[in-house]
Amino acid sequence: MPELGIRGSLEAIDADLKDVQERREQLIKGTRDAVMLCSKSIIALHRGEMEAAKKDMEGAKAMLDEFRASAQEDLKKYVSVAEQELVEAYALKSVMEGSAIPSMDELKVSGPAYLTGLLDCVGEIKRLVYDSMRAGKGRSAESLFAVMEEIYGAIYPFAVYDNVVAGLRKKLDVARMLIEDVRAAVTEESRRKALIESVGRLEDGMKG
Repeated sequence: MPELGIRGSLEAIDADLKDVQERREQLIKGTRDAVMLCSKSIIALHRGEMEAAKKDMEGAKAMLDEFRASAQEDLKKYVSVAEQELVEAYALKSVMEGSAIPSMDELKVSGPAYLTGLLDCVGEIKRLVYDSMRAGKGRSAESLFAVMEEIYGAIYPFAVYDNVVAGLRKKLDVARMLIEDVRAAVTEESRRKALIESVGRLEDGMKG
């Protein structure tokens, strides 16, 4: 029986696939750790623990820098979720500090991860709005609500790319529902305050 001549190719393929499999397993574990750090940082931000949050975010960002080199082109999708979480954390921190949200290039993330991460941040800002309302900080709540609307409005035109950015349309729909919920709450709070002020002026007039 003649030699088929495929042994060399099969050995090369085997070596290549082993490399891909090993990198994939490393990425799955590593990015899971990065996502956990981002989640911790968001919890810390809501607690007002800014330094702890910053430390976790920077740690996650450093991990992702290493993972991208390992992912190369063939496994890029395995870092997308962690990149998305990183964008969400950095965006929330910026909103709380009143500073500009870092760019895609500054965070070294992909375009799709940047879009979806910003949309996820809308839900975290909603929590800030309600916290402000409970604390009686009406102006702060309205300002934060405006940021929610601005992010949504800026990203909405990208809905046409839903076929190439996985989950974008769904996240846009969720963000829109969150905004409508907050709009109703902010409007109701404004009316309540206006009524209280009106009654107060009426009582003052009667006393006078």
